[in-house]
Amino acid sequence: MLVYSDLIQLPTFEERLEFLRTDGLSSELTFDKLRYLNQKFYNSRSWKTSRAFVISRDLGFDLAVPGREIIGRVLVHHMNPLLPKDLLYHSEEALDPELLVTTSYQTHRAIHFGTELQEIVSDRKPGDTKLWQALS
Repeated sequence: MLVYSDLIQLPTFEERLEFLRTDGLSSELTFDKLRYLNQKFYNSRSWKTSRAFVISRDLGFDLAVPGREIIGRVLVHHMNPLLPKDLLYHSEEALDPELLVTTSYQTHRAIHFGTELQEIVSDRKPGDTKLWQALS
């Protein structure tokens, strides 16, 4: 079983990504006709509370790597893929912060499907109040 306390011992983003890769196994594929279960779960108060705690704990950093800011929506990844029985029987593992970590959408796809990561660069700087910059 993968756990957060082991993950954060790995110093680099690349090591953490490799630690979490699922070799193509996706929990989305395991739900098939029971997809309504995870939809109900991800809209529950208990999930939203656990999710908020994990985002706060990880400071919104990708794979909890300090300084690796997530640009865009923050996802909370189950380090061990959920199965329908986890949601049917309200498994504690589904909400346990020790089994969750923050990721970006792109990183989440890399974990599950092995997609390549492209570096997202932000031109923003502290104190920058411009919403966009004119092209020269």
